[in-house]
Amino acid sequence: MAAVASPYGLRPVNLQGGQDMTHGMRLMPIHIQPSTPIATYATNIFNGDLVKLASGLIIKETGTATALPIGVFLGVEYEDQALGLFHRQFWPASYVIKPSTTAWAYVVDDPDALFEIQAGGPITAASLGLNIALVQPASPNDGSTVTGKSKISAGTTPAATSTLPLRIVDFVKRPGSAVGDAFTDLIVRVNTHANRTP
Repeated sequence: MAAVASPYGLRPVNLQGGQDMTHGMRLMPIHIQPSTPIATYATNIFNGDLVKLASGLIIKETGTATALPIGVFLGVEYEDQALGLFHRQFWPASYVIKPSTTAWAYVVDDPDALFEIQAGGPITAASLGLNIALVQPASPNDGSTVTGKSKISAGTTPAATSTLPLRIVDFVKRPGSAVGDAFTDLIVRVNTHANRTP
C-alpha cells in the first residue's frame, strides 16, 4: 500500500505511448568464467534494480542523482559447479559458477519501457513530467536474498534536472494507491537510458 513504506524496486508495467508490452528481455553477461574458476561480480543484484554495462558486463547501477543505465534487472541464469543450471530472481554476490560458462542477466533494456516504483514520500500531481532521483539503501538493506526483490525507491524531490535517472510519466491508480499518498507509487521511465542518451 502507498500509505506504508514498502519499496520494491522497478516493476515493468507498460511501454510509453501505449505500445504493445511483451515484457521482452535481453540476456546480457554478468560474468564470463574462465577455465579456472574465480570469484564473480561481488555485489548482489536484485530483481528491480537498475543495471549498467561496464567493460561489456552487467553491474548494478548504484548512482542516485545521475546514472546511465542499460535497463532493469529481472533475474539471472548460470551453471553451478556441482548442481547444474540455476534460474534465480537475484544475482548472489561473488558466486563462483561452473568453469568456462557465462552468468546471464535478464534485462528489460527497452528505453520506452515504463515501470512502477514507490517514492520515499508524497508526490503530488504537479510533479507529472518531472524527473526524480533514486534512493539506494546500503547493503544488506538494498534487497531480499529470500524473495530476490530490490528495495530501491524513488526520491522525494522531483525537479526538471535532466540528469536525474527517472522521469515521472504517471501515477499508480488502484485501490490502496493514489496520487499524493504518504509513499506515492509512481510510473516512470528511465530518463538517462544508455540507449537514448548520445
